[in-house]
Amino acid sequence: MFDFIDLKIIDIIDILLVTYLIYQLFKLIRGTNAINIFFGIIFLYLFWFLVKSFNMNLLSAILGQVLGVGVIALVVIFQQEIRRFLVHLGSQYIANSKAGKLSRLLLGGGKEEEMNSSIMEEIAQACSRMSETRTGALIVLSHKSSLDFIIETGDRIDALLNRRLIQNIFFKNSPLHDGAMIISTERIIAARCTLPIAENPNLPPQYGMRHRAAASISAETDADAIVVSEETGNISFVSGGSIRTMGSMSELKLAIENSYKK
Repeated sequence: MFDFIDLKIIDIIDILLVTYLIYQLFKLIRGTNAINIFFGIIFLYLFWFLVKSFNMNLLSAILGQVLGVGVIALVVIFQQEIRRFLVHLGSQYIANSKAGKLSRLLLGGGKEEEMNSSIMEEIAQACSRMSETRTGALIVLSHKSSLDFIIETGDRIDALLNRRLIQNIFFKNSPLHDGAMIISTERIIAARCTLPIAENPNLPPQYGMRHRAAASISAETDADAIVVSEETGNISFVSGGSIRTMGSMSELKLAIENSYKK
């Protein structure tokens, strides 16, 4: 019955590579509405493979046409996930490969990102003060992924980072307070930036737009974010789409330090 199965070493490698790619895609779309479409496509493809293996030519031809046209639909449906996957893949390549280090040296940005303890202290103290006064804030910590498309939506500042400047920018009567601040190493690059907000049904309903925007940018790029809640004063650190409420300033400083080590 299963005489058509003739596995060779290259076939096993092929299956393992496809399985790995499917797993990576699953990790990117897990927790979103796209996961249901993903499982539907996998089921349809497996059904088509089974039908084709049993030489059911008519049904196989119909399913083949559906899957062939469906590639265009997949690009449209999964455009955010595909973009996120490519950004993640490129970031890993640049971070880990010798060619990536060479390209950073040739194209600029060859200097490794480091954040000294005084800068971490400035960010943490600014967040602590804004937490006490319940001043809403959204700070994005930029790493290797380009955030130019985000920076262009706000106002460039390019100033040396310090706690008073952070507090003044997010002061409720400041014209720059509404939006995200982009920080790169020791400088505030821009403020009043607009972040993309992707649909994520797994986020609890108590999280507002700042938390959802932080979750989106940290999931789509290698950037991390810090959110100060205007309603509760809680400080949250957001990385990889995951939101953690900080219990102390020490925990926040450690999160920032680990952010710049990845």
